[in-house]
Amino acid sequence: MSRAGILLGLFLLCLISAPLRAEPVRVASFNTELRRDGPGLLLRDLQRGEDEQVAAVVEVIVRADADVLALQGVDWDYEGRALAALAARLEAAGAPYPYRLALRPNSGLASGLDLDGDGQIGGPGDAQGFGSFTGQGGMAVLSRFPIRVEEVTDFSALLWRNLPGALLPIHPDGRPFPSAQVQAAQRLSSTGHWVVPIALPDGATLVLLTFHAGPPVFDGEEDRNGRRNHDEVLFWKRYLDGAFGAAPQRGFVIAGDANLDPQDGDGRHGAIRALLQDARIKDPRPASVGGAQAGDQGHAGPDRLDTVDWAGPGRLRVDYVLPAAGWTVTGSGVLWPGAAGPLRDAVLRASRHRLVWVDLRR
Repeated sequence: MSRAGILLGLFLLCLISAPLRAEPVRVASFNTELRRDGPGLLLRDLQRGEDEQVAAVVEVIVRADADVLALQGVDWDYEGRALAALAARLEAAGAPYPYRLALRPNSGLASGLDLDGDGQIGGPGDAQGFGSFTGQGGMAVLSRFPIRVEEVTDFSALLWRNLPGALLPIHPDGRPFPSAQVQAAQRLSSTGHWVVPIALPDGATLVLLTFHAGPPVFDGEEDRNGRRNHDEVLFWKRYLDGAFGAAPQRGFVIAGDANLDPQDGDGRHGAIRALLQDARIKDPRPASVGGAQAGDQGHAGPDRLDTVDWAGPGRLRVDYVLPAAGWTVTGSGVLWPGAAGPLRDAVLRASRHRLVWVDLRR
């Protein structure tokens, strides 16, 4: 055999023996706002098949075609029946998610204390996270790949005061707001902070860090909600710093609703800016045509990056998918079509929030 033939043979052998490059993994976050006024009502709406918002949410999720999807605003129940019904609707629409997770959230979890300081006990503001019943507006994870359930870590029970550098609210005279007794029981998470390992087809692990922070409004001069929102966002920096044990330094993705814009609207913007600027994290800055076309509203942040459209505060960037610096980002976007987009009606019916997605490769 000639030298050229030998070289060609070696080249072909290398091609055959080389490992196949893994396909990109699409990670998305979506506040569906599938929050109902009473327990069991979401399950009813999912099973009846007549609710237009449910149908729109299903259409948006199907079109997004995410491999791993962090959901917010989904009512939780003990047996996971609502999430199972949502998964069944998605599978019937051609988007099966065989793996799912929904832990008990803090939203609606009764505390027996006057957490909001209004002088009364038992209202939705006295739950560990605002809610009229246990699980109202919870979180969930849908995945095409196996969730390592036995390795999931739930930080939802972490006391707010135990976060390093916590900005706990105080009265004007310096006393804890609303009381020391409350701060000894108040959890940090409005809904939850979860660390969810997911086994990828190539043998690697994607670690999903997901949360839904409470809004930084609806309080008084003590800024209880603003301070809590700030600390819920900064929890992930403290976690990556090792404040709560060993934390992944690569292979993670933060995905959730921070309820906080880097520049506009209410809230302590420094918290989300600190997260976006952390050297361990990439900000792909997902954008949309719909946001860009929505019209100038005098905000400092670029319209194309907005992810929510609220009647009062306007359009803001509050939903995020932030991969670790070691990931290669091959694409990203906010699912918000322009005026002529075929999915536009479904997107507007589904939720005030828009689905955010990022494609990643190791």
